[in-house]
Amino acid sequence: MIRVDMNHIKDPGFLKTLNNEELIGLSEEIRTFLIEKLSATGGHIGPNLGVVELTLALHKHFDSPTDKFLWDVGHQSYVHKILTGRADQFDTLRQYKGLCGFPKMIESEHDVWETGHSSTSLSAAMGMAIARDIKGDSNYVVPIIGDGALTGGMALEALNHIGHEKKDMIVVLNDNEMSIAPNVGALHSVLGRMRTAGKYNKAKDDLEYLMKKVPAVGGRLASAAERVKDSLKYLLVSGMFFEELGFTYLGPVDGHNFDELDENIKYAKKTQGPVLLHVITKKGKGFHPAETDTVGTWHGTGPYKIDTGDLIKSSAKAPGWSALVAETVRKEARTDSRIVAVTPAMPVGSKLEGFASEFPDRMFDVGIAEQHATTLSAGLATQNMKPFLAIYSTFLQRAYDQVVHDICRQNLNVFIGVDRAGLVGADGETHQGVFDVSFLRSLPNMVVMMPKDENEGQHMVHTALNYDDGPIAMRYPRGNGLGVQMDDELKQIPIGSWEVIKEGTDAAILTFGTTIPMALEAAEQLESEGVSVKVVNARFIKPLDEAMLKDLLAMNMPILTIEEAILQGGFGSAVLEFAHDHHFEASIERMGIPDKFIEHGNVDQLLEEIDLTAEQAVKVIRSIVPMKEKRA
Repeated sequence: MIRVDMNHIKDPGFLKTLNNEELIGLSEEIRTFLIEKLSATGGHIGPNLGVVELTLALHKHFDSPTDKFLWDVGHQSYVHKILTGRADQFDTLRQYKGLCGFPKMIESEHDVWETGHSSTSLSAAMGMAIARDIKGDSNYVVPIIGDGALTGGMALEALNHIGHEKKDMIVVLNDNEMSIAPNVGALHSVLGRMRTAGKYNKAKDDLEYLMKKVPAVGGRLASAAERVKDSLKYLLVSGMFFEELGFTYLGPVDGHNFDELDENIKYAKKTQGPVLLHVITKKGKGFHPAETDTVGTWHGTGPYKIDTGDLIKSSAKAPGWSALVAETVRKEARTDSRIVAVTPAMPVGSKLEGFASEFPDRMFDVGIAEQHATTLSAGLATQNMKPFLAIYSTFLQRAYDQVVHDICRQNLNVFIGVDRAGLVGADGETHQGVFDVSFLRSLPNMVVMMPKDENEGQHMVHTALNYDDGPIAMRYPRGNGLGVQMDDELKQIPIGSWEVIKEGTDAAILTFGTTIPMALEAAEQLESEGVSVKVVNARFIKPLDEAMLKDLLAMNMPILTIEEAILQGGFGSAVLEFAHDHHFEASIERMGIPDKFIEHGNVDQLLEEIDLTAEQAVKVIRSIVPMKEKRA
């Protein structure tokens, strides 16, 4: 068996000299490498173990980066990274200043398309194919998309266009029957029938061979042969969904069998027009805990123990935010039959398994279809239902038009749970939830709020589900709460009300959510210097607590706003706008996410990098408040 030092791989060209037996051995080595490295760093272990043979076969038969590989979502690109010279960086995977967990152009010329959200690869590939043809080039364009991502609206729009234009392209459908959680929907069922239908192309080729043995007797025989082949196509592959869209369909192919991969990739390269190569893979292959995962736990994990597969748990004692919100919604649903939960393929991440178990008829996982999930929620609200739309901040961006037109414009009672709001860390730029304050705050009828701790969080959930005057969004971060005492009885919080959590007379810090501890730390330090700082839990980002804000501005008290969100159009901007519109001239400074995309790394390291810290808050307050002599 060939032995390859992963750290010595510089480019994938060496694969062209390997036979399939040697590739099998290399596959085992790569799996061992991934299992070992990811046990320390965490990462998307399941998707990558499933595409080892497929990635090797693609790099053997194509010439990257001349030929373009576009990894849809991108969390299955680790093997690609190993083969393109980045194995020696895997100890830094998803860590600060380390190797990105998704394709990244600045890392390698082989990363031709950056991804993090699903269903974009086909549209981008079409753009590259059009550009290729205009320039007169002859390279291959090969998007690799999963069966889960194929349910996304963009993917279906792109399939429609590609099939119409008949551009040369090889679309690899990596079908493992999972996205993050098990896939749902009619298209998933179509693919299921294709998986069990057998190999259409093998049967078709056999038929063509037999026809060639028959002496030519004119056009009628040829015409009959074509009709027979067409009938066979429909018999063997139910629906022939992709063929009807204009693709040559190849498959299903065993994605772990190099002989089958070789045969079909070669066939695809010879075929003119768009080709759909349907490859069946096993998510998590080669690592028992990931291979037998049926709910999505091993899609992406933190560190784990290789020998047992046990995940290394966080030491946090407080409840996780996603679970706290989902379980409070579940509790409310027991007394209100109008409450339903909607999620775009994130029942595990949003911790809705308990709700789904208790209320299966009121739980709707629509697959990777954020736009549909949002308008579905709007439709439910028109019928006096109480939809809870559980969606990550980064994925809510994909449904912005639906939030604007279908929810806010019609002023519908949809409760949007904006999960993973703020910096999320290891997943980096594509997943940082820092834009929702700006894009939600600008919408008429929308209420936006964020709790200071999990106790206030459960009261906000209760408030949202009992709010009848339009849409309401509650932001909550990734990770765990603070471990505060939880009230037994839920109560409603007055919409637009802020809370003073520390009195002060010299300056005020207005903040919310995850940055409240930072503000309190800064205030305590300033207190020791003789500066009295009021800290306000500005839990309603929209509407503002106008009465409290007017009082602060009327006193001409210097104000610092802090937010773990983009500054442009954010909470601080709202305070500035209010002061301007009401003709106040107070000194107002802002701290938040600067005008750039924040890369991956530990959240504390990222906050330090962008000066979103208690130390920086102290400096800002010192700059806007005349310093007093230190109190005895």
